Amino acid sequence: MSVTLCVLSFLAEAQISSAKLQASGLTCAMCARAVYKNLEALPFVEKIDTDLNGSSFLLDFKNDKPVDIDAIRKKVEDAGFSVAVLDLTASFSDIAVKADHHLNYNGSVFHFVGVKDQTITGDKTFRVIDKHFTSSKEQKKFQGMTSMECFKTGLASVCCKKEGGDQLTRIYHVTL
Repeated sequence: MSVTLCVLSFLAEAQISSAKLQASGLTCAMCARAVYKNLEALPFVEKIDTDLNGSSFLLDFKNDKPVDIDAIRKKVEDAGFSVAVLDLTASFSDIAVKADHHLNYNGSVFHFVGVKDQTITGDKTFRVIDKHFTSSKEQKKFQGMTSMECFKTGLASVCCKKEGGDQLTRIYHVTL
């Protein structure tokens, strides 16, 4: 029998520093420009580099603004496309992670899925595997690696209710 901890706290001033976003459905430079313009309007984005060959955008975030992961997805969708891959890079300092544990990181809650027990230090890149952030095939693969209800809803639900957590808290499911 495994015990699941709902939220591990990581108190630090660090935040998500950058992201690599791959958009699906881009067919031309005008499509990429539409996504670029939408992403550029986000208040926490400092700089954007594009890779048209890979339909990707490299985002650098401002140090003094919290990153809103759902706002990134919404801006891509508002341009008429979808997120195929979102890899986030953040700095960690001796943080223990393992499968089906939640981590409160600078205002966002991350649920690690399909990871081995490990301690992470320094800049680490992790992939968002929620619906609307990856292919349905990828999402189904990771859904099979957890039995926690929050994977289906994106909200702290039964898994955190037992621990006294807030059921309406948005949880991002990630893998290393």
